Order: sequence, then structure tokens, then C-alpha cells
Amino acid sequence: MGQMKGNIMKDRIEKVLDKVRPSLQSDGGGVELIDVDEKEGIVKVKLTGACGGCPMSQMTLTFGVEKALKEAIPEIKKVIAV
Repeated sequence: MGQMKGNIMKDRIEKVLDKVRPSLQSDGGGVELIDVDEKEGIVKVKLTGACGGCPMSQMTLTFGVEKALKEAIPEIKKVIAV
């Protein structure tokens, strides 16, 4: 049963990431969902392409990806780049 819930959470996260991706892609980057810790409310993502090595990537993560995820899914407390 717990696995099923995890898949629902991942699907919700992917839907939000799909809304963020076009703006990242316009800068030659992207974002990939790596892991979700539902108990802690932590989402691990990987910034890809140009976003991976960009000096602004932490701001992109915090003010773009994390903000969008927290607004859409209040259970999420933190987004970490891995």
C-alpha cells in the first residue's frame, strides 16, 4: 500500500516538474526527479544540461523548482539537488 502512495506522490511531482521544464529548457537545461522521501517531505532532483553547471542553479532550484513544488504539493518541505 505504501508503494502505491509513493507512486501517486511521484506522479504529482512529475506533473509540477513538467510545468517548470519549458523555462529550464529555454535556457538549455532541465530537471530530473531522483527520489522522494515522503516522511521527511524531501524531494531530490538533478538539474541537467546547462542548469547542471550554472552558477545560478541554486537560485533556479530554490526560487523555481522548489517554489513550484511547495505551492502545488504542501507536504513538500525541501527540494535538494543531487
